[in-house]
Amino acid sequence: MKNRFYYIIMMLVLVSCSDFLDQEPSEQRSIKEQFSTEENIDQAVNGLYYQIEGVLSHKFFIYADLIGGNFTFTPQKHDHVLEVPTAIAIDQVYDFNDQQDESDYSSFYQDMYELINAANLVLEYTQGVDFVSADKLTQIKAESLAIRAFCHYLLSLFYAQQYGYTADASHLGIVYNTHTIVAGEDYPTRETMSRTWELIQADMDEALKSFTSESALGYGPDYSWFNSFNTKALYAKMALQMNDWEKAYEYANDVILNSGVNLMPKDDYLQEWVKPAEAVSEVLLEFSAPRTAEEGEIRSSVGLSWFNYIDENNYQEIVASGDLLNMFSENDIRKLLYAPIDIKTSIDNVDYMLPYYFTWKFQGEPGTLYLRLSEMYLIRAEATARLGTDENAALNDLNTIRERAGLDALTTTENLLEEIFDERRRELAFEGNLFFDIVRYKKDVERNEGCLSRVCNMEYPSNYFVLPIPGSSVTLNENMIQNDGY
Repeated sequence: MKNRFYYIIMMLVLVSCSDFLDQEPSEQRSIKEQFSTEENIDQAVNGLYYQIEGVLSHKFFIYADLIGGNFTFTPQKHDHVLEVPTAIAIDQVYDFNDQQDESDYSSFYQDMYELINAANLVLEYTQGVDFVSADKLTQIKAESLAIRAFCHYLLSLFYAQQYGYTADASHLGIVYNTHTIVAGEDYPTRETMSRTWELIQADMDEALKSFTSESALGYGPDYSWFNSFNTKALYAKMALQMNDWEKAYEYANDVILNSGVNLMPKDDYLQEWVKPAEAVSEVLLEFSAPRTAEEGEIRSSVGLSWFNYIDENNYQEIVASGDLLNMFSENDIRKLLYAPIDIKTSIDNVDYMLPYYFTWKFQGEPGTLYLRLSEMYLIRAEATARLGTDENAALNDLNTIRERAGLDALTTTENLLEEIFDERRRELAFEGNLFFDIVRYKKDVERNEGCLSRVCNMEYPSNYFVLPIPGSSVTLNENMIQNDGY
């Protein structure tokens, strides 16, 4: 049975944390009633995944590649002028000029904390229920904790300077909510980045202790729900970003050796990406695109939202930049994932047919991909290189990905970390990683070919490598500290 997310008309999904917690006690009891049957609990868990997909397939998905320099834009359809598309509302972030009162990503901040609240509601209201099996309750706990940790981690990427910004990670992290927040009574403070990572680890460790062999909902492909292996993969990704090289190595290694997932073979690599509605075979975590309940048709997907080309009058705004294309040598098969299509472009009132390079990674109706096995090899390579324990092993992991792409194996560990950085850019392009890699490496942003921003380059460190906490959150919470520079 295909895994399908349907619109769920239930208070947990439709009512925000502050709205719900402002209600009278008699009205609050209706939330408890939402958890009064196993079917309703299933709906609540399904609602968490539905919300995750909705947030991640929205502007979150393009942020890291946009800021890092992998993207440029297609001409406007109405006048064929090449400019930053106003319909997406990312021009402030693209210019490193986001505003706290009208942030391009204010909805992301709100949606993430509402999702955290929803996960906390599931955790709180499923404790001790006697009409669901103990194994299923344990699995619900595991998945909800993984979701809570995941959401806090994503918030830290956007709203806190990277872990190594200060020597002891004593700079500001994020608000970490381990229980539902009562509006008008609770005014949480931002943790340090060190403490933020400790809290993420606590949730992840508890989740890993709690996973059973079956998903909470019991249908659909395993990779569309949190399970023990994709949670370990997520842990590896988190640990790498938090400079915890030992944990990054441990969990990436475990996934590579024990998950049962294999790398896409070279001969099938391109074809794997152009399958119209299926995940690539090395997927570890992909959130299924929502479908209508009646016809089972895709309502939205990352391809339909950002990258698809259908015909000369029907195409999306985002294509590969010259900077990204220049990363591929002629014998790199991944270069073929970016196909040139001529589109009418107006320059000084003269029309030209110019090539724009659409990605074939997300054409059709795929879900929102977040983790695949190739990244685990690159995480293990980087963690090993940074630990300095076995540079040849790190080189072997790097060469596994290079040779699969048709590149020659490297024979020296000279500039190994830089080679890993470049390989991550080539292999994981359009998958939401580049900017976060840049800040982890403490690099400058350099955007050249295809950059339409008023500020194409930005030196590290910068106040503007994080977004402003939305002004409404600062106003409503007397303990909230705004990020420097805003």
